[in-house]
Amino acid sequence: MSFLELAKKRYSVRNYKETPVEKEKILAVIEAARLAPSAVNYQPWHFIVVTDEKVKEKIAESYPRDWFKKAPAIIVACGKHAESWKRMDGKDHCDIDVAIAVEHMTLAAADMGLGTCWICAFNAKKCHEALGLPEDVEVIALLPLGYPADDRIPVKKRKNIDEIMSWEKYGA
Repeated sequence: MSFLELAKKRYSVRNYKETPVEKEKILAVIEAARLAPSAVNYQPWHFIVVTDEKVKEKIAESYPRDWFKKAPAIIVACGKHAESWKRMDGKDHCDIDVAIAVEHMTLAAADMGLGTCWICAFNAKKCHEALGLPEDVEVIALLPLGYPADDRIPVKKRKNIDEIMSWEKYGA
């Protein structure tokens, strides 16, 4: 499958089978994140894989959706700002680096027939406390992981290419 075919195949899954995800597949998804590029190769990330039902329940308190609780695994993507590269003007690239790694995971998962869904609208403080994270580690995103419960790929609404790009200067 070509990269563009894979990108078209990937979608936000909100309905999972109860089938557990094999450890080898979880490790392959994390390996995709490990290989992701980061600013100055600092790799300011840490990923917590949660499969234990009690821990998943604690995390679900930060994002109380029934479909989220049914995912067999949750990958908690964390950033370590003390370890990230900062641009000359002070811009911190931690969130960007973690986002690149998470996207690598979503595509690797889709390639293996697994589904994911970026979760950013969660209570970060509750999630942080549920996992007992150190103060300097920030939860950036939650990534439920599992086998999609249905086979249909929803239609993705996307802007036309001329709405999202310009040649030579903005708006041209």
